[in-house]
Amino acid sequence: MTTISGWVAPGFEGVRDVFQANFDAGVEVGAAFGAYHRGRKVVDLWGGIADARSEAPWKEDTLVLVYSTTKGVAAMCANRLAQQGAIDVEAPVARYWPEFAQAGKETVTVADLLSHRAGLAWVDGTMSFDDMVRWDPVVEALERQTPSWPPGTAHGYHATTYGWLVGEVVRRVTGTSIGAYLRSEIAGPLGADFFIGLPASEEPRVARLVSFMEGLSSGTAMLSAQIDDAPTAGPDIAELAELAKTYFAPGGPLFKAMSAPGGALTDEEVWHSPRLHAAEIPAANGICDARSLALLYGACVDDVQTASGQALRIMSPEQVNRAVEQQTKGPDEVLLGLDIQWGLGFNVNTGIISAAGLGGPRAFGHFGMGGSAGWADPDLQLGMGYVMNRMDIGTTGDTRSFRLMRSCIEAARRVS
Repeated sequence: MTTISGWVAPGFEGVRDVFQANFDAGVEVGAAFGAYHRGRKVVDLWGGIADARSEAPWKEDTLVLVYSTTKGVAAMCANRLAQQGAIDVEAPVARYWPEFAQAGKETVTVADLLSHRAGLAWVDGTMSFDDMVRWDPVVEALERQTPSWPPGTAHGYHATTYGWLVGEVVRRVTGTSIGAYLRSEIAGPLGADFFIGLPASEEPRVARLVSFMEGLSSGTAMLSAQIDDAPTAGPDIAELAELAKTYFAPGGPLFKAMSAPGGALTDEEVWHSPRLHAAEIPAANGICDARSLALLYGACVDDVQTASGQALRIMSPEQVNRAVEQQTKGPDEVLLGLDIQWGLGFNVNTGIISAAGLGGPRAFGHFGMGGSAGWADPDLQLGMGYVMNRMDIGTTGDTRSFRLMRSCIEAARRVS
C-alpha cells in the first residue's frame, strides 16, 4: 500500500480516502491533491513515486508538468488585466497587437482568443524546437496565419497556440512576458509555486512523466475521459472511435492542433527537457504542485492571505461572473466534435463536463492532457488542484480527478 503524506482539515477526511483508493487501484504512480475552502487550505496530500526510473519518492515540494491546465492560469492573468481595465476583451486583438491584423484577422477579439473562436488552432508549415522556444518566431507565424474558419463563427480547441495568442496580448499590455507577470502579480504574492518558464534552480524538483505518448497515440484511450462517470454526456464509444480516426489522423484537426507550431512539440522526449521547462509556452508547459494550483483557484473565488499577511483575490466576483459566461455553443471543431464549452479562457460547467458532477452551474477551471486539473466553485468558495505523473486519458480530466473533486465538493457542502 502506498503511504499517503500530508493532511486534511476536519470534514475532509473522505478526500484522503479517495486519494488512497486511487493508488490502491493501481491508477497512480505519483500524485498530489490540494484544496482551499473559504480562503484557507483544507486539503494537502501527496504520495507515490516522482521518478519511476530511480524510485525517487514524491515529496512535499515535488513539481510536475501539467500541460493544458496551464491555460486556466494564463486565463487568470488575462482576466485580472481585464478587471483592472488594461484589456477590453471585446476589443480587436489588433488594438493591443497591431501586427496581428493580417490575413483576415482584423476583427478577431481578445474574447475570441480566450474562447478558442479565432480559427488559429494550428500554424501552417514547419518550425524547429529552437524557433519555438524563442517566442517571437511563433508570434510572427501567427500574425501571418490565415484562420481555418471565419473567426467567431465556431470554436475549436487551440491546444498550443492559445498560449502564444493570449500571452502576446498580455506582453503587449504589460511590457513583460506572461510568465513574468504571473510571478510578479499573482503567484509570487500568493506564495504559489506555479511557473510558466521554470527557473533552473527548480528543475531538480520536477517529477518525470510516465508514458506520455501512450494515451495520445491510441485513438480511443483519450476518449474514455469523456464518458467515464458521465454515460449520458455524448456519443457512445463506437461513434467516438470513428471520429478519432479522422481527428487523430495526420493532417486531422486534433493532430495539427496538438503538434503546433509546425510539429515542434511532437517528440515525447521534448517534454522532459529542461530547456522546454524553462521556455514560456502558456498553453502547455506550466509546472506546479497541487497545493499551488488549488491556491490559485481558491484565490479566484475568495480572499486568500498572502505570506505578508495581506488578503489577495485574483478576480473580483464581477469578473468571475464575466469569466464563466458561456462564449461558445455547438460542437468543438478540434476535440472530436464534443460538447465542450468555454467562458473567457476556462471550461464552463455545461455540456459534457457538467455530466461529471463537478459542482454548481458557475463552477469553472481547466484540465490538462494526462489528467491534471484545476477547478473552482464560486458558490462554495472552493478551489482545487490535482497533479500526477502517470499520463492517462486526455484533455478533459479523468476518473482520478473527478472522484477527488466530487469528494471535496461534497465535503465543502457539508461544512458550509
